[in-house]
Amino acid sequence: MIGRGRAGRPRPERDIDLYSTPGGTRAVENPVRRSILAALREREHTFEELVILAGRAKSTVSVHLQDLAAAGVIGSRPDPEDSRKKIFFVTGDLVASVSPEERVVDDLAAYAGAYQAGSGDPNAFYRLAFRTIRVALMQEGVLLDPLLSRAGERIGEELYPAVADPDTGAFCANIARFWEEHRLGRIEVAETEPLVLLVYDCFECVDLPVTGKPACAFDSGILRALFSRHYGRPAEAIETRCYSMGFDHCRFEIGVGGGGREECRTPE
Repeated sequence: MIGRGRAGRPRPERDIDLYSTPGGTRAVENPVRRSILAALREREHTFEELVILAGRAKSTVSVHLQDLAAAGVIGSRPDPEDSRKKIFFVTGDLVASVSPEERVVDDLAAYAGAYQAGSGDPNAFYRLAFRTIRVALMQEGVLLDPLLSRAGERIGEELYPAVADPDTGAFCANIARFWEEHRLGRIEVAETEPLVLLVYDCFECVDLPVTGKPACAFDSGILRALFSRHYGRPAEAIETRCYSMGFDHCRFEIGVGGGGREECRTPE
């Protein structure tokens, strides 16, 4: 059961997506517009395709597209096959979503109480701060996964030179060593075809509430950037298990652009 909101802090009645644009952050609340943007995040679409996807009249979809374009969230270009038609695409980045259905009711005091001063772990306080802020946002139904994922990608780009190795097995070992040295968790290579990494004691989610959904958007972003640089082409780090899903570890499957998989070979 979701608790009542506090005085002066009205509870949202519907989901809201937040997009970053050159003109600032834009909140998109209308469900039709959110569905249009969800489709455009997958790929570009023609006006006719969006009408079918939205299930609304052409005039209604046209108004939504005009408003989204005016807000700087989407753009369009002429269809190369028919200049009278347009192809629409997303120009803004999804930053976060606000959903009353995603609220959690865990007590923040439980997270603050988990910190032990003088434990000898210099990173304990920073992990505490990270997860406390994360849970505080989750209590309000604020989901920052898109933003955390992009932040992770930036960290991964900076981290890559420290773990780089042309041999995939050695590269995986370097990543595992970095994670353990910085107390981010313990990484194991579980499978090689496809390449699967397991993370135990994950700093990002080990103490988060169980929601039934993956929570390691930050780690996913880091791993995506690392393996994209390693393979020299876009890679994905798809999380299929997580502490927040009730497992005792996180599981990432590494996929390479074009639908292929890569093998992690141990150096001889």
